Amino acid sequence: MTTATVTATAFGTLLRDWRQRRRLTQLDLGLQADVSARHLSFLETGRSRPSRDMVLHLAEELDVPLRARNELMTAAGYAPAYTEHALDDAELAEVRASLRRILDGHAPYPALLVDGTWNLLDANAALSLLVELVPPDLLAPPVNVLRLSLHPRGLARHVQDLPEYAAHLVSRVRRQAERSARTGLTALANELAGYCREQGLDPNAHPRDRIVLPLRLRHPSAGELSLFSTVAVLGAPLDVTLDEVAIESFFPADDRTAAYLRSRAG
Repeated sequence: MTTATVTATAFGTLLRDWRQRRRLTQLDLGLQADVSARHLSFLETGRSRPSRDMVLHLAEELDVPLRARNELMTAAGYAPAYTEHALDDAELAEVRASLRRILDGHAPYPALLVDGTWNLLDANAALSLLVELVPPDLLAPPVNVLRLSLHPRGLARHVQDLPEYAAHLVSRVRRQAERSARTGLTALANELAGYCREQGLDPNAHPRDRIVLPLRLRHPSAGELSLFSTVAVLGAPLDVTLDEVAIESFFPADDRTAAYLRSRAG
């Protein structure tokens, strides 16, 4: 077997995995991407080697994350198409400053910046509302915000309706893991499921069908607080790091919570 065939087969295996992950047949993808099903079959079996443009085209049609697009490029024998910088690199200074302004501008309500596996990268001062409810040893870096949320000694102790909230977080991470094929997310989903079992919760439960699921907390000094959150990502990022970061912003779900958060800000 030639080196070219081995490389094409590696690409074909990844391509088939992503096609099946998106629940598409070869015919479905062919119609969507304007490529014959026969050619797709040849690509998946290694009988044909894709051009660089074809790899990028199919990755776009399959909505493959940038990290995985680079893996497809490498498997096909090409250089990665997208850069990957650390968030503190000079090249990302302007973006980093803009993200910081978004976090600060959300005060007095909590907002945080996370990476693709929910590790905390940055936050505004209002996040102390949540951080102060967990023991210091759980805040040793790297801090994972979902681990912090469902750990038996973490935020979970203070969450009203914990079974439903836990079901929501576990199902969300499982969906993300399925969509992105990141092993880190799969491991995180399994870890969170383990925390559910420790607390007598069903890790396979489905959250109720409702418009918004609030995070209802029993706060030692404020009583019950209720918040909901939004998750925002960057539009059209061309760097792997920026493709994976997200801002989770919390909002008060009632007037009492809003007043308490404003009072903390002075």
